[in-house]
Amino acid sequence: MSAVTGAVKSGAPIPRSGIAGSVRDSLVVARRNLIRMTRIPEIVLFGLIQPIMFVVLFTYVFGGSISVGGSTDPKLYKEFLMAGIFAQTVTFATAGAGAGIADDMHKGLIDRFRSLPMARGAVLTGRTLADLVQTALTLVVLAGVALIVGWRTHENIGKVLCGFLLLLLLGYAFSWIGALIGLTVRTPEAATSGGLIWLFPLTFISNAFVPVTGMPSFLQHVAEWNPFSATVAGARELFGNTMPNVPKSITGAWPMEHPVLASIIWSVLIIAVFRTLAVRKYRSASV
Repeated sequence: MSAVTGAVKSGAPIPRSGIAGSVRDSLVVARRNLIRMTRIPEIVLFGLIQPIMFVVLFTYVFGGSISVGGSTDPKLYKEFLMAGIFAQTVTFATAGAGAGIADDMHKGLIDRFRSLPMARGAVLTGRTLADLVQTALTLVVLAGVALIVGWRTHENIGKVLCGFLLLLLLGYAFSWIGALIGLTVRTPEAATSGGLIWLFPLTFISNAFVPVTGMPSFLQHVAEWNPFSATVAGARELFGNTMPNVPKSITGAWPMEHPVLASIIWSVLIIAVFRTLAVRKYRSASV
Protein backbone atom coordinates (compact mmCIF):
# COMPACT_ATOMS: atom_id res chain seq x y z
CA MET A 1 0.00 0.00 0.00
CA SER A 2 2.82 2.39 0.89
CA ALA A 3 4.63 1.56 -2.36
CA VAL A 4 1.57 2.52 -4.38
CA THR A 5 1.13 5.73 -2.42
CA GLY A 6 4.78 6.63 -2.94
CA ALA A 7 4.48 6.03 -6.66
CA VAL A 8 1.52 8.35 -6.87
CA LYS A 9 3.27 11.09 -4.93
CA SER A 10 6.43 10.90 -7.02
CA GLY A 11 4.64 10.94 -10.36
CA ALA A 12 3.75 13.97 -12.46
CA PRO A 13 0.76 16.00 -11.27
CA ILE A 14 -2.54 14.97 -12.77
CA PRO A 15 -4.01 17.77 -14.91
CA ARG A 16 -7.56 18.89 -14.20
CA SER A 17 -9.99 17.23 -16.53
CA GLY A 18 -13.10 18.60 -18.14
CA ILE A 19 -13.98 21.78 -19.96
CA ALA A 20 -14.70 23.70 -16.74
CA GLY A 21 -11.24 22.95 -15.34
CA SER A 22 -9.56 23.91 -18.60
CA VAL A 23 -11.47 27.21 -18.77
CA ARG A 24 -10.64 28.01 -15.15
CA ASP A 25 -6.95 27.30 -15.67
CA SER A 26 -6.88 29.35 -18.88
CA LEU A 27 -8.44 32.34 -17.13
CA VAL A 28 -5.90 32.11 -14.30
CA VAL A 29 -3.03 32.19 -16.79
CA ALA A 30 -4.69 35.04 -18.71
CA ARG A 31 -5.02 37.03 -15.47
CA ARG A 32 -1.34 36.44 -14.73
CA ASN A 33 -0.36 37.83 -18.13
CA LEU A 34 -2.68 40.82 -17.83
CA ILE A 35 -1.21 41.69 -14.43
CA ARG A 36 2.26 41.45 -15.97
CA MET A 37 1.22 43.90 -18.71
CA THR A 38 0.06 46.45 -16.14
CA ARG A 39 3.41 46.20 -14.36
CA ILE A 40 5.30 46.72 -17.63
CA PRO A 41 3.24 49.51 -19.27
CA GLU A 42 5.82 50.09 -22.00
CA ILE A 43 4.64 46.84 -23.61
CA VAL A 44 1.24 48.41 -24.23
CA LEU A 45 2.71 51.83 -25.06
CA PHE A 46 5.09 50.56 -27.73
CA GLY A 47 2.30 48.39 -29.12
CA LEU A 48 0.28 51.58 -29.71
CA ILE A 49 2.99 53.70 -31.31
CA GLN A 50 3.46 51.69 -34.51
CA PRO A 51 -0.20 51.50 -35.61
CA ILE A 52 -0.72 55.20 -34.80
CA MET A 53 2.31 56.00 -36.97
CA PHE A 54 0.84 53.91 -39.79
CA VAL A 55 -2.46 55.78 -39.57
CA VAL A 56 -0.82 59.21 -39.67
CA LEU A 57 1.75 58.35 -42.36
CA PHE A 58 -0.61 56.57 -44.74
CA THR A 59 -3.29 59.23 -44.28
CA TYR A 60 -1.17 62.32 -44.81
CA VAL A 61 1.67 60.99 -46.97
CA PHE A 62 -0.18 58.68 -49.38
CA GLY A 63 -3.73 59.96 -48.98
CA GLY A 64 -3.68 62.31 -51.96
CA SER A 65 -1.62 60.16 -54.31
CA ILE A 66 -3.29 56.72 -54.29
CA SER A 67 -6.28 56.29 -56.58
CA VAL A 68 -9.29 54.47 -55.16
CA GLY A 69 -12.14 53.91 -57.58
CA GLY A 70 -10.67 56.43 -60.01
CA SER A 71 -10.41 59.19 -57.37
CA THR A 72 -7.45 60.48 -55.37
CA ASP A 73 -9.69 62.20 -52.83
CA PRO A 74 -7.93 61.84 -49.42
CA LYS A 75 -11.29 61.45 -47.69
CA LEU A 76 -12.14 58.38 -49.76
CA TYR A 77 -8.73 56.89 -49.14
CA LYS A 78 -9.13 57.31 -45.37
CA GLU A 79 -12.32 55.24 -45.45
CA PHE A 80 -10.66 52.67 -47.71
CA LEU A 81 -7.49 52.52 -45.59
CA MET A 82 -8.65 52.19 -41.98
CA ALA A 83 -9.97 48.63 -42.14
CA GLY A 84 -6.58 47.61 -43.54
CA ILE A 85 -4.70 49.42 -40.76
CA PHE A 86 -6.93 47.82 -38.13
CA ALA A 87 -6.38 44.36 -39.62
CA GLN A 88 -2.63 44.90 -39.84
CA THR A 89 -2.56 45.95 -36.20
CA VAL A 90 -4.32 42.82 -34.93
CA THR A 91 -2.14 40.52 -37.03
CA PHE A 92 1.14 42.21 -36.06
CA ALA A 93 0.30 41.34 -32.46
CA THR A 94 1.33 37.82 -33.51
CA ALA A 95 4.99 38.76 -33.07
CA GLY A 96 4.38 39.88 -29.50
CA ALA A 97 2.55 36.67 -28.65
CA GLY A 98 5.37 34.56 -30.03
CA ALA A 99 8.05 36.58 -28.25
CA GLY A 100 6.19 36.35 -24.93
CA ILE A 101 5.87 32.58 -25.10
CA ALA A 102 9.48 32.20 -26.23
CA ASP A 103 10.54 34.34 -23.25
CA ASP A 104 8.55 32.15 -20.86
CA MET A 105 10.18 29.08 -22.39
CA HIS A 106 13.64 30.63 -22.13
CA LYS A 107 13.15 31.51 -18.44
CA GLY A 108 11.80 28.05 -17.59
CA LEU A 109 8.38 29.39 -16.63
CA ILE A 110 6.62 26.90 -18.90
CA ASP A 111 8.31 24.03 -17.05
CA ARG A 112 7.03 25.45 -13.77
CA PHE A 113 3.51 25.51 -15.14
CA ARG A 114 3.90 21.89 -16.20
CA SER A 115 4.67 20.95 -12.59
CA LEU A 116 1.18 22.12 -11.59
CA PRO A 117 -2.04 20.08 -11.91
CA MET A 118 -3.50 22.18 -14.72
CA ALA A 119 -4.86 21.59 -18.20
CA ARG A 120 -2.04 21.28 -20.72
CA GLY A 121 -3.55 23.73 -23.20
CA ALA A 122 -4.38 26.32 -20.53
CA VAL A 123 -0.97 28.00 -20.61
CA LEU A 124 -1.22 28.81 -24.31
CA THR A 125 -4.94 29.61 -24.22
CA GLY A 126 -4.46 31.98 -21.30
CA ARG A 127 -1.58 33.70 -23.07
CA THR A 128 -3.55 34.18 -26.29
CA LEU A 129 -6.58 35.48 -24.37
CA ALA A 130 -4.42 38.06 -22.60
CA ASP A 131 -2.98 39.13 -25.95
CA LEU A 132 -6.52 39.43 -27.28
CA VAL A 133 -7.41 41.86 -24.47
CA GLN A 134 -4.33 43.96 -25.25
CA THR A 135 -5.21 43.94 -28.95
CA ALA A 136 -8.77 45.08 -28.17
CA LEU A 137 -7.43 48.03 -26.13
CA THR A 138 -5.10 48.92 -28.99
CA LEU A 139 -8.02 48.87 -31.44
CA VAL A 140 -10.04 51.22 -29.22
CA VAL A 141 -7.20 53.77 -29.14
CA LEU A 142 -6.53 53.34 -32.85
CA ALA A 143 -10.19 53.86 -33.73
CA GLY A 144 -10.11 57.11 -31.75
CA VAL A 145 -7.05 58.29 -33.70
CA ALA A 146 -8.73 57.28 -36.97
CA LEU A 147 -11.78 59.38 -36.07
CA ILE A 148 -9.52 62.35 -35.31
CA VAL A 149 -7.85 62.19 -38.75
CA GLY A 150 -11.23 62.00 -40.50
CA TRP A 151 -12.31 58.36 -40.75
CA ARG A 152 -16.07 57.80 -40.57
CA THR A 153 -18.39 54.78 -40.58
CA HIS A 154 -21.72 54.66 -42.41
CA GLU A 155 -23.51 51.76 -40.74
CA ASN A 156 -25.33 51.33 -37.43
CA ILE A 157 -23.41 50.73 -34.23
CA GLY A 158 -24.24 47.01 -34.25
CA LYS A 159 -22.58 46.43 -37.60
CA VAL A 160 -19.59 48.56 -36.65
CA LEU A 161 -19.06 46.52 -33.47
CA CYS A 162 -19.36 43.33 -35.52
CA GLY A 163 -16.64 44.70 -37.78
CA PHE A 164 -14.30 45.09 -34.83
CA LEU A 165 -15.22 41.62 -33.55
CA LEU A 166 -14.33 40.22 -36.97
CA LEU A 167 -10.92 41.89 -36.70
CA LEU A 168 -10.37 40.57 -33.18
CA LEU A 169 -11.27 37.05 -34.30
CA LEU A 170 -8.55 37.24 -36.96
CA GLY A 171 -6.10 38.61 -34.39
CA TYR A 172 -6.90 35.75 -32.01
CA ALA A 173 -6.45 33.22 -34.80
CA PHE A 174 -3.06 34.65 -35.74
CA SER A 175 -1.96 34.68 -32.10
CA TRP A 176 -2.00 30.88 -32.27
CA ILE A 177 0.44 31.05 -35.16
CA GLY A 178 2.59 33.26 -32.95
CA ALA A 179 2.30 30.72 -30.13
CA LEU A 180 3.56 27.95 -32.38
CA ILE A 181 6.48 30.12 -33.53
CA GLY A 182 7.33 31.02 -29.93
CA LEU A 183 7.46 27.35 -28.97
CA THR A 184 9.56 26.43 -31.99
CA VAL A 185 12.39 28.99 -31.79
CA ARG A 186 14.97 29.30 -29.02
CA THR A 187 14.96 33.02 -28.15
CA PRO A 188 12.42 35.87 -27.93
CA GLU A 189 14.41 37.79 -30.55
CA ALA A 190 14.05 34.94 -33.03
CA ALA A 191 10.32 34.73 -32.23
CA THR A 192 9.89 38.44 -33.01
CA SER A 193 11.71 38.12 -36.32
CA GLY A 194 9.92 34.90 -37.19
CA GLY A 195 6.59 36.45 -36.32
CA LEU A 196 7.08 39.46 -38.62
CA ILE A 197 8.92 38.12 -41.64
CA TRP A 198 5.88 36.35 -43.10
CA LEU A 199 3.40 39.05 -42.05
CA PHE A 200 4.76 41.71 -44.39
CA PRO A 201 3.99 39.84 -47.64
CA LEU A 202 0.69 38.62 -46.18
CA THR A 203 -0.50 42.14 -45.37
CA PHE A 204 0.87 43.95 -48.41
CA ILE A 205 -0.20 41.36 -51.02
CA SER A 206 -3.79 42.13 -50.13
CA ASN A 207 -6.53 44.70 -50.55
CA ALA A 208 -5.55 46.51 -47.35
CA PHE A 209 -3.70 49.56 -48.65
CA VAL A 210 -4.35 49.65 -52.40
CA PRO A 211 -7.00 48.10 -54.66
CA VAL A 212 -5.86 44.82 -56.22
CA THR A 213 -6.74 46.11 -59.71
CA GLY A 214 -3.21 47.43 -60.20
CA MET A 215 -1.51 44.14 -59.29
CA PRO A 216 -0.29 41.55 -61.81
CA SER A 217 -2.95 38.93 -62.51
CA PHE A 218 -1.26 36.14 -60.53
CA LEU A 219 -0.97 38.40 -57.48
CA GLN A 220 -4.63 39.35 -57.80
CA HIS A 221 -5.55 35.69 -57.24
CA VAL A 222 -3.21 35.48 -54.25
CA ALA A 223 -4.54 38.71 -52.75
CA GLU A 224 -8.20 37.78 -53.13
CA TRP A 225 -7.77 34.35 -51.54
CA ASN A 226 -5.69 35.82 -48.73
CA PRO A 227 -7.50 35.42 -45.36
CA PHE A 228 -6.21 38.86 -44.43
CA SER A 229 -7.96 40.35 -47.49
CA ALA A 230 -11.23 38.64 -46.55
CA THR A 231 -11.17 40.21 -43.10
CA VAL A 232 -10.32 43.66 -44.49
CA ALA A 233 -13.14 43.43 -47.04
CA GLY A 234 -15.54 42.14 -44.39
CA ALA A 235 -14.67 44.96 -42.00
CA ARG A 236 -15.11 47.55 -44.76
CA GLU A 237 -18.54 46.10 -45.52
CA LEU A 238 -19.60 46.22 -41.86
CA PHE A 239 -18.19 49.74 -41.41
CA GLY A 240 -19.93 50.95 -44.58
CA ASN A 241 -16.58 51.87 -46.12
CA THR A 242 -16.92 49.99 -49.40
CA MET A 243 -16.13 52.09 -52.47
CA PRO A 244 -18.90 52.17 -55.12
CA ASN A 245 -16.40 52.25 -58.03
CA VAL A 246 -14.18 49.48 -56.63
CA PRO A 247 -15.45 45.99 -57.60
CA LYS A 248 -15.68 43.36 -54.87
CA SER A 249 -13.55 40.95 -56.85
CA ILE A 250 -11.41 41.08 -59.98
CA THR A 251 -10.91 37.33 -60.32
CA GLY A 252 -14.36 36.24 -59.13
CA ALA A 253 -12.93 34.81 -55.90
CA TRP A 254 -15.59 33.53 -53.50
CA PRO A 255 -13.99 35.13 -50.37
CA MET A 256 -14.31 38.58 -51.91
CA GLU A 257 -17.95 38.00 -52.84
CA HIS A 258 -18.78 36.86 -49.27
CA PRO A 259 -16.05 38.50 -47.17
CA VAL A 260 -17.68 38.34 -43.73
CA LEU A 261 -18.46 34.64 -43.95
CA ALA A 262 -15.10 33.91 -45.58
CA SER A 263 -13.26 35.77 -42.82
CA ILE A 264 -15.04 33.78 -40.10
CA ILE A 265 -14.29 30.50 -41.87
CA TRP A 266 -10.62 31.39 -42.37
CA SER A 267 -10.21 32.44 -38.72
CA VAL A 268 -11.89 29.33 -37.32
CA LEU A 269 -9.76 27.09 -39.54
CA ILE A 270 -6.57 28.85 -38.48
CA ILE A 271 -7.50 28.50 -34.79
CA ALA A 272 -8.36 24.80 -35.19
CA VAL A 273 -5.15 23.96 -37.04
CA PHE A 274 -2.61 26.07 -35.20
CA ARG A 275 -4.05 25.55 -31.73
CA THR A 276 -3.73 21.80 -32.26
CA LEU A 277 -0.15 22.16 -33.52
CA ALA A 278 0.82 24.59 -30.75
CA VAL A 279 -0.54 22.42 -27.92
CA ARG A 280 1.21 19.37 -29.41
CA LYS A 281 4.46 21.32 -29.68
CA TYR A 282 4.03 22.60 -26.13
CA ARG A 283 3.83 19.07 -24.78
CA SER A 284 6.93 17.88 -26.63
CA ALA A 285 8.98 21.06 -26.19
CA SER A 286 8.47 21.16 -22.42
CA VAL A 287 9.24 17.57 -21.61
